[in-house]
Amino acid sequence: MTSRPPESERLRDLARLRRVRDRIDREYAQPLDVEALARGAHMSAGHLSRAFKQAYGESPYGYLMTRRIERAMALLRQGDLSVTDVCFAVGCSSLGTFSTRFSELVGMPPSAYRRDTARSGAGLPSCMEKQVSRPVRNREARHREPHLP
Repeated sequence: MTSRPPESERLRDLARLRRVRDRIDREYAQPLDVEALARGAHMSAGHLSRAFKQAYGESPYGYLMTRRIERAMALLRQGDLSVTDVCFAVGCSSLGTFSTRFSELVGMPPSAYRRDTARSGAGLPSCMEKQVSRPVRNREARHREPHLP
């Protein structure tokens, strides 16, 4: 005997997961953690993490950091803010953690990214610039649609 949740419960969970993802997209610069996201979705933190990863291919924290790094890339391309200012503008509280995560996802430190994109990105429309400069993590993560039988 399996313990699969009834279909209505699965659909309710998927709707909650979409709301969590939308909240991360909207509030990425705010202090967010898995426990707060889970409380807002009326789920346990463990269940939220497992279900989110199953539905979207990465953990809620991983998705949040990817979203923050995407926004940081856009701010660094503009060139008006220092790396430290960008770090805090996207909701990171530690410059070291921000730089490490940025380097992991993008393949270079934020200061090198800012310098290199200032030279190479001139003249590209912002919609194209965003498309060609997505973080590495987004290219590697398998995007899976939630399976509905």
